[in-house]
Amino acid sequence: MNTFNVPTRENVSTNNQAIFDNLNKALGFVPNLFATYAHSDTALENYLTFSNAKTSLSAKEKEVVNLAVSQVNDCIYCLSAHTAIGKMNGFTDAQILELRAGFSSVNSKLDALAKLAKNITENRGKTDDTVLENFFNQGYTKGNLIDVISLVGDKTISNYIHSTTKVPVDFPVAQALELESI
Repeated sequence: MNTFNVPTRENVSTNNQAIFDNLNKALGFVPNLFATYAHSDTALENYLTFSNAKTSLSAKEKEVVNLAVSQVNDCIYCLSAHTAIGKMNGFTDAQILELRAGFSSVNSKLDALAKLAKNITENRGKTDDTVLENFFNQGYTKGNLIDVISLVGDKTISNYIHSTTKVPVDFPVAQALELESI
């Protein structure tokens, strides 16, 4: 079986070296998963362009989707990264656990969003009509729906890359989700 190393700056293309430099400036390090994208000469740039594209969703709403999708796809790397990012966006530990489980007990709009993201991911896009209707009843638009679906795809790509490569998690590891504790 192949073992996936985490490429360093010296191991990647010139284009990816520049991206590593920018990530180091912005984040203080190159996350292992981003470095893993750099095994390809084009995937890291393509992913970051897609991931950082304009969206109708707020940063908090994006984290709701990221957490719900990563939980469904059982990606410890993305759960760990987005737990840290979720905290930076003002979510508490308890709220993060709820969002990972696909709901929010404190915000009906985020509850509808978490349920939608979970449902889309679990059902591979065959969204339940009741979940979709609830999403729209909370004030979301068809444009928001398309942005959510795009974000589900974005996060699923990273989930699959980590699940396949199993590169080390370089964020504080997210605690296991125990539904009875929520």
